[in-house]
This record gives sequence, structure tokens and C-alpha cells, in this order.
Amino acid sequence: MKAIVVNENGGPEKVTLAEIDAPEPGAEQLQVAVATAGVNYLDIYQRQGAAPAPFVGGVEGVGRVTKVGSGVDANLVGRRVGWLGALGSFAETVVLDEAKAVAIPDDVTNDDAVALLMQGITAHYLATSAFAVGKDSTVLVHAAAGGVGRLLTQIAHHLGATVIATASTEEKRNIALEAGADHAIGYDGFADAVQQITDGHGVDVVYDGIGRDTVEEGLKSLAVRGTLVVIGAASGPPPAIEFSALAAKSLSVIRPSVAHFTARPGELSWRAEEVFGWAREGVISTAIAGRYSLEDTAKAQQDLTSRSLAGKLLIDVAPISEG
Repeated sequence: MKAIVVNENGGPEKVTLAEIDAPEPGAEQLQVAVATAGVNYLDIYQRQGAAPAPFVGGVEGVGRVTKVGSGVDANLVGRRVGWLGALGSFAETVVLDEAKAVAIPDDVTNDDAVALLMQGITAHYLATSAFAVGKDSTVLVHAAAGGVGRLLTQIAHHLGATVIATASTEEKRNIALEAGADHAIGYDGFADAVQQITDGHGVDVVYDGIGRDTVEEGLKSLAVRGTLVVIGAASGPPPAIEFSALAAKSLSVIRPSVAHFTARPGELSWRAEEVFGWAREGVISTAIAGRYSLEDTAKAQQDLTSRSLAGKLLIDVAPISEG
């Protein structure tokens, strides 16, 4: 089968297309023919060293079950499933644990499924579990025109929060406003802007996927007993935070992971069902910013890190019927 193999950790030049043997499912596992895979920052972190090379890249996708291992209901063969935590997804065939598979409803397209799994479920746990957003909350969402940021803005708006969004350009700030943000600002001096918007009170939570360039100013944006939720490092690893910087306003900092917030029995399916339900109701919507062939996976990763595109990037692996 064709697959994207990272033989050495490093830059996008380490992403190569290769012919390898298709993996076989073990106990409690599914073998899936991949239709569409999603491109995520996790792919970048793994390529750079978070996953030791060699490995087949990609962690998210949708496809149809072709074979099952022992302990798995054989009736799952032929079913359409999605996943967000199975390394090896940039390939024609992937093997994943049954517990990591999500049944895709007939009325959800492959594109929407991929756009709603990693990013939608991440936005879900951020707004419901990492910090419980409510109608009295004021939140700051960085990169609010991006994949997670846009969905998080929509969800926070739906939950009744006042949303302050940051984005790098006027075009992206307009996207954030259309997604439900009450205010959209640039990054320069955003802490001062937040204080002005909130009459000096600050925000209850900052969602930060930027990292190095924004964390310190994000702390200054928080209200007393506010929470900084660091969800990524697009600009580089964030600086160390001294406890004394938190004590002045009794601040909290959390660095959550989607793997941990979908690990409890039934948690992944619950979050997926709620996200799909919100999509049906029009609470959230997807935006596909780019499509690539398997051969162009390196280009897709470069485009993702350029932060020039607003929306989900997809890898078209092989067509399958939907429904």
C-alpha cells in the first residue's frame, strides 16, 4: 500500500511517499481503508520528534472497516468510522484500536467528519471540561479563524459566553466575528485591548494555541481566578511560568491533551455525538481550507504551519461511498 513514512525526525523534507505492507489488525483492533485524512499540528510535532522515527504519519481520518481482529464484532466490517488518535493515518490502510473508532452517521459527510473529529472534539472538551464555559463567562480565543479556534468560538458563543477573538489579519478577524465572536482584535498589545473591553476585569479563560509569543501577555489578560489553557505551540514552546506570576491573581494554568479528555469509557463517543449534533443544528460549521493528494502531504504540513489558511486541511487518500 501507499503510505507517508517519516524515516527521520525533522522538517517537511523528511515526509516521503513509500510502498509498504498493509498492517493487520490485532486483538480488539480494526483494519480500515482510509478515504480522507486530516492534517493537524500533532503531525508536525510528531515529525519533529514527538514520535521517534521511523513511522507512518497521520493521526486522524475516516474510512470503511475492511477487517477486524479477535474480540471485535465481525458485523463492523463495511461500516464507516472515523478516528482521531491512530498513528499511521496517512496511508491507504490503517489499523486502530476499536475503542478509538467513532461511528460516522449517514448524514455526516467524510469531509465534515474529518473536520469535526480532532478539531471539533478538542473544541468540545476545551469549552466543557478543561474550563466549563457558561453564560457568565468571558473568554479569549487565540487564532480564532483557525480550525480549533473557529469551532471553539462557535461553541463558546452557543454556551452564552462573551467571546474576544484574536487573529492576525482583518480578513481572519471577520471570520471570527462571523463565527460568533463579540470582539475581534489583533495580537499586538492584546492584553491592553482585553482590559479595555472588559473594563479592567479581564477574561475568565484564555485558550492559547500560539505558545511562546502569547502566553505571558495571556496571563495579564486574565481576571482574578482566571485560567490559562495552553493547547499548542504554533510560535514555539511557551516560556516557563513562575508560581509567583500566578499567585497575584490566584491564576490556574492547564496544558490538556485530547487523548486524556477522551480516555474514559464512553467519553469519545459522547463528545463525538454532541459535536455531530451541534453540526446538525447549525451551532457549528466546518470550513475546508485545502485538499491535497497523499503525495502532497509535505506541502499540506507546510501550509498548515504557515498559518495562512483558515480552515481544515484534508488529504484525499481514496474515495469511498458515504452513508
